[in-house]
Amino acid sequence: MPPTHTALICVALPGLAISDERGQLSGRGLDGFYRGGRRLLSRCQVRVAGREPLPVQGRMTGASSARFVGTLRVSPAAGPDPDVLIERTRHADGTERLTLRNTGMRALCLPLEVALGTDLAELAAIAAGAAGPELPATVHASGLRWATADATACVLAQPPPSDSLASAGLLRWQLELPPGGAATVELRVRPAGAGPLRAAGHAATSPFAPAQAEGDDSRAAPLLRSAVADLQALLLRDPAHPTDLYLAAGAPWRCGMAPAEALAAARMTLPLGTRLAAGTLRALARTQLPGPGPRAGLIPGPRRDAGPHLPPSCTGTEATLLFPVLLAEARRWGLPDQETEELLPTAERCLTWLRTTVGDGPYLSDSPQGGPARCETQAYAHRAALLGADLLDAYGRPGATELRQWAQTLRTVFQTGFWVEDRSGGRPAAALEPDGRPVPHLTAGAVHLLDTGLLGAGRLAPGLLDKVHTQHLARLLGAPAMDTGWGLRGLGTKEAGHNPFGHRAGAVRVQETALAVAGLAAADYEKEATGLLKGLLDAAEHFGHRLPEMFAGEQRTAGSAPVPHPAACRPVATAAASVILLLTALAGIRPDVPARTVTLRPVRSAPLGELGLNGLCVAGASFGVRISRLGLALVEEAADGLQLGA
Repeated sequence: MPPTHTALICVALPGLAISDERGQLSGRGLDGFYRGGRRLLSRCQVRVAGREPLPVQGRMTGASSARFVGTLRVSPAAGPDPDVLIERTRHADGTERLTLRNTGMRALCLPLEVALGTDLAELAAIAAGAAGPELPATVHASGLRWATADATACVLAQPPPSDSLASAGLLRWQLELPPGGAATVELRVRPAGAGPLRAAGHAATSPFAPAQAEGDDSRAAPLLRSAVADLQALLLRDPAHPTDLYLAAGAPWRCGMAPAEALAAARMTLPLGTRLAAGTLRALARTQLPGPGPRAGLIPGPRRDAGPHLPPSCTGTEATLLFPVLLAEARRWGLPDQETEELLPTAERCLTWLRTTVGDGPYLSDSPQGGPARCETQAYAHRAALLGADLLDAYGRPGATELRQWAQTLRTVFQTGFWVEDRSGGRPAAALEPDGRPVPHLTAGAVHLLDTGLLGAGRLAPGLLDKVHTQHLARLLGAPAMDTGWGLRGLGTKEAGHNPFGHRAGAVRVQETALAVAGLAAADYEKEATGLLKGLLDAAEHFGHRLPEMFAGEQRTAGSAPVPHPAACRPVATAAASVILLLTALAGIRPDVPARTVTLRPVRSAPLGELGLNGLCVAGASFGVRISRLGLALVEEAADGLQLGA
């Protein structure tokens, strides 16, 4: 696939605009404007007075826009200084503005040429290196047009060009610039006949509360601001139900629904409100498989590579187990009873699928055909059973007792069956083979054992590990074999098959690091949690406070920087949502809106010093909390009638 680690990716789905820091769209690699997964324009090269501007800066100005600056010296009388400044502002909605400024003392007459071209290729074809040649253009209105049997695109210019040359894909202007004067040309890239792009995230009412961070650590504010902007940019609407919003997995490779990632991201963003959770749950409820049959109740999902030691995993299993968990926790954060009851039958079918698939055994295997029983899958299933039982009890539905009994059986056998003993205290196996043999490798999938879920009255559901095993796991996650100094690697350095660029074999995945930080902090292993937290925040600075899906799991040394992964999505929903989890975990916010309480369990060591989080959302109202340098938490704003729990 074309590399993305140096690309500036503007996102306002379904629109994308991708280029390198120079700003010229060359027609090579991923360069171009996209809509709905199709490249509408691949080449947009600017020449002024017959020359390309010298690029001096290219940077993102927001999740959906970028700015590029170039200079030229066109007048010999100007001396060594440039006398023309060329500024390009590019937006994912398909708009590009070119502004030329005369910074010299003399009037200038400047010819401006913009060379355009496209292949109208699908993003999947570009990723596979199968994009076709550029198509011939025709003159169309105040610009150019391209067409194939199944797609059309046009570029319209304002003001209209003085000359259009379709055979060369050229638009030309003759600009008169007085001293200090400027002229602007706007290009609008559209499918032929289509109007301006209306991105889901640009709706009048955002599903996200306007969260802000402030405090001693200057990294928290820009990181939170960037995360919320990226989440906004990745929003999509269900085409048949446009009020239901959900998150695309990530740009540029996964700009559609990925059920497990969409649910995981919605769960981590509950502190910003429950509207996204409700939209995601409704959209996925419509995909649930009907009965009868062994797959009845499953929410389908694609298979995902699981690294060198296990076959690909089923993300449908993960999504099915996440559905009741998200619904139960969204209710605690303030999802209204009416919406909860509307989605409850789907959650019940998910839980029925769980009990049917497990049968008489304690473990949930990867598939009905008898795949491995993965460590993280048991954690998902245990959490779904406990939170699902809590949900069923709240609405007087049957089945809660059976779910709790099975969860207790799983917990008992897991602590012996999945624990691989060694002289250092042991480790959780990555999986059990169908014949019961453990896959003993230490992977980041073990962090899901720490992610237990929120019950009522500020309580966390018990996990699969007891206190002694949790202590061993915390020590392993904080050791150099797993902690790179920038975050948690996916596979320990001492394991066979370790690869620092392997996306399930050694690379740092942001979501897993955030889950580790939150889980370790909740279990009172603050030293290990703080080490991972500070490493990830340091890495975020190197990525311009816009965390990618993953980066190389190379060990941090003095003066080093995190190494980008060439194919990582950025922005990505789970990485952006992980920022919300990281910061709110420091405050330990545990709401129980049905009981009209909220409990705070802040990290006592206050690893970021004083931290204020404002504009969060609990019970549908603004919520603010401040953690002091002494690790004490104070509610600064809350819904009327919401009480601080014990």
